Formats: sequence, structure tokens, C-alpha cells
Amino acid sequence: MNDISYGRKWIIYWSDYMSDAYIYGSEVKFNAKDDVEFKNNLMPAGSVVKSWFSKTNYQAQRIEPTLPIIDGEGEYELSVDMETDIDEGILVRLVYYDRYNEQIGQYIVRDKTTIFRCPMATYSYCLQLIAGGAKHLRFRSVTIQEVKHES
Repeated sequence: MNDISYGRKWIIYWSDYMSDAYIYGSEVKFNAKDDVEFKNNLMPAGSVVKSWFSKTNYQAQRIEPTLPIIDGEGEYELSVDMETDIDEGILVRLVYYDRYNEQIGQYIVRDKTTIFRCPMATYSYCLQLIAGGAKHLRFRSVTIQEVKHES
């Protein structure tokens, strides 16, 4: 029988750098590092609300990567700590890229916690909050943690 244990853990917050967020008509209030309120009554469904990246171009963007480096051999648990005004009003999407920055896959997360594995050819990835009808979001953090199976 396999037992699950956890390895390294990373907590990702919503930074005040706004070029990777949907700001058109949005009201964003930073109450604390782990408490950000986002409101937009006119945002169309399917819009990317916020993005985080495992690889960035510092010269162009002036930001450092906010996601940990992960590989296709491991499993990871993703936990999202946020509240929305409607159930499943915000979805989480993981988008995987190869070393040529070509998209090689994506994974849509509908639950607050899920276990995922990225494709073997993954060189970088991004995590996105996708509007699914919500007009108000209270975001605290996203946690990514290694999952280890022991026999």
C-alpha cells in the first residue's frame, strides 16, 4: 500500500505588479500580502484575471519568476485559497510550454485542491486565474507542494 507524504512547499501571493492582471475596469484592493480583493462587473467570461510564471524575461518585464521550477517526473498538489461571489466563478488553468516557448498542454482546475503532473517536455509553465462569471474575488494564496508516494 502506498502512503503519501509531502515534500517542498511554495506559497504564491498576488503581487502588486499589475501588468499580468486584468486591469481594464477592475478595482483591486491590497488589504495584506495574503488578502487581495478584485472586482470587475464588466469582465467577460474566459478572460485571464491574473497570471504567474515560472520563467520570465526580466529585461522586458522587470519581474522575477513567481512559480517554482517543477518537472514532468513528479506529482504536485495545487491548493487555491480564494472566495468568489459565485461557485466556480473563477477557474485555475495551468499552461505548459516547451523550451521553444510553444504550448504543449494545459490543465483546468475546478476544485480548491488537486494533484497534477506536467508533461515530460515541460520547460516552463504559467498559472492563470480565469473568469468564469464571477464579478468579485477575494484571493489569499496558491500553494504548490511536492507529493511523494512511499511504499
